[in-house]
Amino acid sequence: MPIKNQLMLLCLLATMLSGCASKADQSGGNAAPVLSEQTAATPSAVPSSSPSPEPAASAAPEPAAEAKILYRMNEVYRFVPLDESAPKKAVLLTFDDGPKEEKLINSLFDTLDKHSAKAIFFVNGYRIKANPELLKLIHERGGTIGNHSYDHINLKNEEKAVVEEQLSGVQEMVMELTGETPKFFRPPFGAGGDTVKEIAKNHGMLFMTWSNGSLDWDSSARDKPEVVIKNVMEQLHPGANILMHELPWTAEALDELLGKIEAEGYTFIDPATIQLTN
Repeated sequence: MPIKNQLMLLCLLATMLSGCASKADQSGGNAAPVLSEQTAATPSAVPSSSPSPEPAASAAPEPAAEAKILYRMNEVYRFVPLDESAPKKAVLLTFDDGPKEEKLINSLFDTLDKHSAKAIFFVNGYRIKANPELLKLIHERGGTIGNHSYDHINLKNEEKAVVEEQLSGVQEMVMELTGETPKFFRPPFGAGGDTVKEIAKNHGMLFMTWSNGSLDWDSSARDKPEVVIKNVMEQLHPGANILMHELPWTAEALDELLGKIEAEGYTFIDPATIQLTN
């Protein structure tokens, strides 16, 4: 083939190849699609479920109903029914000079619980300081905590400032440990004049001594639970305010003693049902 014809053929082929390449570019060929910046940065959409409704706020617990006031204390520290619904044959149980010992306290409460009985525990400040956990134990087991002064001294002839310190110190300690202040006050040795009564009242406490002494503190009753029982039963009377102490032989006597009291037709006064003003 003449050289001129060869050149013309090559030019024709080059033109044809150029046109095909142009069409491939316009149609996109096999080129990968280009994503916009927004599309590339956005993750695949996931269908969102409807938001769950917030749980309803739980109702606040109902406050414990206040106990009905059934008894008032008279001038000789006995308890008198305020209406016909309160049994006349009822006694108040009290324990002084604690808190001392965990085993002893639990023993007293185990017996009280067995007889569905409540009691006041009159405590001393110096003992609370030594055993704060025992005060909490009395509170947790349902005992009513009473104030028995800080140092267990005879307050009758003390200056007003000393009496105030002796009572307020215990009030503050009990409040700090239990969130409550005592509502009952018993002076050590049962000794307290007008000043002591006034200060107890200023702290919102009912001043009381007792009307039935177990004499469990006396040497004649030491390690003799039968003597404790005898002493209480000989003095038993309607509305009795029974004085006992946190002592091992008293704890040992308690189950039989409460059984004998019940056998005489008596019930036990819940301190929460006592009127705090005379």
